[in-house]
Amino acid sequence: MTKRIAIFGSTGSIGTQALQVIAANADKFTAEILTAHTNETLLIKQALQFNPNIVVIADDSKYAKVKEALAGTPIKVFAGEKALEEVAAMNCYDLMLAAIVGYAGLKPTLQALDNGKPVALANKETLVVAGDIVMQKALEKKVPLIPVDSEHSAIFQCLVGEGRNKIEKIILTASGGPFLGKKPNFLVNVKRDHALQHPNWSMGAKISVDSATLMNKGLEMIEAKWLFNLQPDQIQVLVHPQSIIHSLVQFEDGSMKAQMGLPDMKLPIQYALAFPHRIPNDFPRYDFKKPATLTFEDPDMKTFRNLSLAINALYKGGNMPCILNAANEIAVFAFLRNRIGFLDMTDLVERTMDKIQFIANPTLEQYYESDGEARNFAASLIQM
Repeated sequence: MTKRIAIFGSTGSIGTQALQVIAANADKFTAEILTAHTNETLLIKQALQFNPNIVVIADDSKYAKVKEALAGTPIKVFAGEKALEEVAAMNCYDLMLAAIVGYAGLKPTLQALDNGKPVALANKETLVVAGDIVMQKALEKKVPLIPVDSEHSAIFQCLVGEGRNKIEKIILTASGGPFLGKKPNFLVNVKRDHALQHPNWSMGAKISVDSATLMNKGLEMIEAKWLFNLQPDQIQVLVHPQSIIHSLVQFEDGSMKAQMGLPDMKLPIQYALAFPHRIPNDFPRYDFKKPATLTFEDPDMKTFRNLSLAINALYKGGNMPCILNAANEIAVFAFLRNRIGFLDMTDLVERTMDKIQFIANPTLEQYYESDGEARNFAASLIQM
């Protein structure tokens, strides 16, 4: 039996690599649902190649073009943000790959869980924004949430078979991004193209910028809290420039487990799609002689203050991670359009966290409201 995969965010970096995995394992997987935000050209190309049951283009204005291009096929075409939730509620797929970037991935993921569908989660913002509600839904529906982020996939793999053993701490590794070792006098002049040049990973624009500011690692700390039921002081970050050890778990006896491999997102994607099985592939293998040395250092949180802001949000809890994420999405959007500088992103996030009302135990509706308020305030700072 082939596993029917619904890829929410098929035209992004994770989505396109997932389709490569599916193409290489056509006897094991089919692409049942493909969705895109605005990239109708690539969505059409993917649909014609993989012949899914359903495609969704979230941008309503692109519906006619997609519909016309697929008119000679049996593929059903839907459009609009609401259609993402409606399709997630259908029973024509076996696993959702949640790869929509940012806050927009929250509602479809919640709908899939409510529908009793396992979720391979590549969208860390879903847990950053409303981790308590998402994990409660997964528990209530008894469906697995399998992490796709390389760091969380590493922790997940290290914990297989360790269910009764207490975690002392986890260590999330960070490459340090393209500006490792740089100071503010250098960063003040950084532009979009510099920030997108990640030394080890091929990623989308938003996550590349988050990696450059270390916000990505802060978001991963918040995500790890929910995924693995941890306290904030059980989560540590180490900079590991070679990106070979993807993360580690230390147990209460002092033993440590690490998951290692070359930096290639197709590996954790394949692991999540095939879980609980491992399947063969022709990906390059790591040679212990290249590099001969693996190094580790503490992150520079004085220079890269986004990580400090995220840790503050992690400890404060409530709606603060939601506010942090919303402000960061606006900041990255503005930076990518050359409207604010690299260091301005941190100031914008910090001012938004100081301004928006803190709620200790928010409802899902209050998370939505906090997100909207934070976005509006952050955007107003850019317009000033």
